[in-house]
Amino acid sequence: MDMTLTAKIKIYPTAEQAQLLKATLSAYRQACNAVSVVIFDTKVLVQAKLHDMTYRQLRANYALRSQMAQSVIKTVIARYRSLKSNGHEWTLIRFKKPEYDIVWNRDYSLVQGVFSVNTLEGRIKVPFEPKGMEQYFDGSWTFGTAKLVYKHNKFFLHIPMTKTIPTVDEHHIRQVVGVDVGVNFLAVAYDSQGKTTFFNGRKIKHMRAKYKRMRKTLQQKGTASARRKLKKIGQRENRWMTDVNHAVTKALVRQYGERTLFVLEDLTGIREKTERVCIHDRYETVSWAFYQFRHLLEYKARLHGAKVIVVAPHYTSLTCPKCGHTEKANRKKRTHTFCCRTCGYTSNDDRIGAMNLQRKGMEYIVEGTTQGSLASLGSRQPAP
Repeated sequence: MDMTLTAKIKIYPTAEQAQLLKATLSAYRQACNAVSVVIFDTKVLVQAKLHDMTYRQLRANYALRSQMAQSVIKTVIARYRSLKSNGHEWTLIRFKKPEYDIVWNRDYSLVQGVFSVNTLEGRIKVPFEPKGMEQYFDGSWTFGTAKLVYKHNKFFLHIPMTKTIPTVDEHHIRQVVGVDVGVNFLAVAYDSQGKTTFFNGRKIKHMRAKYKRMRKTLQQKGTASARRKLKKIGQRENRWMTDVNHAVTKALVRQYGERTLFVLEDLTGIREKTERVCIHDRYETVSWAFYQFRHLLEYKARLHGAKVIVVAPHYTSLTCPKCGHTEKANRKKRTHTFCCRTCGYTSNDDRIGAMNLQRKGMEYIVEGTTQGSLASLGSRQPAP
């Protein structure tokens, strides 16, 4: 199965090259806005027709090279088609960000360890930072149409990279790990050997509470300056939260390795469910990036020969993993403890969730494999 990731690579142009890249980005953005007006007025989304209507003007008015003009038309068509497919009203699309779509081997290529990038005045060769991304340059990944992005006074290439990676078969799974995600603990993992790993989230929760207070203060001011700061704080918080999720998912994959089945709760609709928590804790709970965590774990697991499945979250923190008794009174949310009302088994409630997820993962394996393949998981069933 093909897997596509987007690598964000920082490039280091000289001062002269940087000015040329800025001029190229500006011309590309202006050309996109010009084509956008044509599409908005005519509602034409056929590339061949738009080529006849705009190509010569793009070359003459914005000094675009041939491939750039073609890319401009494709970029704007894609945005309008996305507008229609998402059910939005027909409206004039404005291009504000300094971005430039570049086609592999036409607008950019990799030559002797540096990127060759097309500009208004021809190609320039710029070095880049490969640290931490060496695996994507080993020749096994296919590069796609990228974006040249100028942000925070820095240049980046956002490159989609594709590679065929086989999916792990259930017969080859050697261990199952249940992963319960939350707020007090970012994640709690319980494996086939009965070992539990906790990723503490209290510092993260406090940081989110700090962002909440900053946001509330700025919202109360309501000035233009406050709104600008609100936007910056939101972006900063999102970047920080992404880094946290990257770190935890990376640690999980490294700890358990290949041929591992990770089991997560399907937290679709978590926002509606967490709206019931008290107002004081609602922001920290509702704004948690659960889906992002799942997405990051899925692709990191695939890269390392592991697999992720999601299961129904019903009663995972209320069911005793020892005797199976399910009761709401088993769990005390305030103290984050679980005590079975039937057998008395006691533990952390998040750990209970991870244990039950691990059990559901075992059931998934049983359904998909023969009894012989269960021996490596330590769960051989008696012969019928």
